[in-house]
Amino acid sequence: MTTAALSTALATIQPVFTDAERFALAGFLAGYRGLTREAYTLDLRQFTAWCRARSLNLFAVRRADIEGFARDLEARGRARATVTRRLCTIAGFYKYAVEEELLDHSPAAHLRRPRVDYESHAVALDRNELGALLVAAGLGSPAEHALISLLALNGLRVSEATSADIEHLGLERGHRTLTITRKGGKVVTIPLAPRTARAIDLAIGERTDGPMFLAADAGGWTGTAPGGSSARSPATPASARPSRLIRSGTRSSRLRWMPGSRCATCRRPPRTPIHAPRCGTTGPAAAWTGTPRTSSPHT
Repeated sequence: MTTAALSTALATIQPVFTDAERFALAGFLAGYRGLTREAYTLDLRQFTAWCRARSLNLFAVRRADIEGFARDLEARGRARATVTRRLCTIAGFYKYAVEEELLDHSPAAHLRRPRVDYESHAVALDRNELGALLVAAGLGSPAEHALISLLALNGLRVSEATSADIEHLGLERGHRTLTITRKGGKVVTIPLAPRTARAIDLAIGERTDGPMFLAADAGGWTGTAPGGSSARSPATPASARPSRLIRSGTRSSRLRWMPGSRCATCRRPPRTPIHAPRCGTTGPAAAWTGTPRTSSPHT
């Protein structure tokens, strides 16, 4: 019976990146922050994984290799804008390496990029659909109405609206204002539409600090009113709720108007009581019962 001899030799593990490549990656990403840095990190992670699968070092890549990476992205069904952004990130990385004298020349200096159609083909809401969306939001919770008003009437991004705090509300030259942080960390103060200001007042209630929109759980928007009572009205059965605007299952589908909904320009009073907007000096107004006015008989 023969026994196999055990080898005591140590296997040498080659590092994924050289010191110069690691320095270039860290230095390039250090120049950005937030979502931009996350996007560039994803682009470089995919490119380095593609190079590693083909046993290519980052600083040994040639122009033909980068174009092969672009063709591979197109073969996997990536959009032209996505491919162009990936190539721009790669070109910026190699440009940084050349500027830091870590590389003699950039292999992406004369790289051809896909031609992008800058005309947007996204289907947006028209005037009637936007009005219907605001009506549906007004029939929901105050937080939903305030959020939709900020997005639709003031044009805020979702991240800008959800990160706003109550302390950022202000008054300037007789106009209600909100201070937000734009993309790239730029802080600006915007005037609020009157309808948006009223919706925010109803959403925050008596709270004077903290986030404008509280976290939502399975039961809806959370929050407590003064005295410990729940700030949210009791849940309404699904059969008693009014019809809303719903979106079809496909991503590119338009909003569809469901039976039972009212037009945005309809002058008929709603069937459910709606609280009047709160005034900044007199406090909340009484609830309106929604009873239509009747004309007096002719005499």
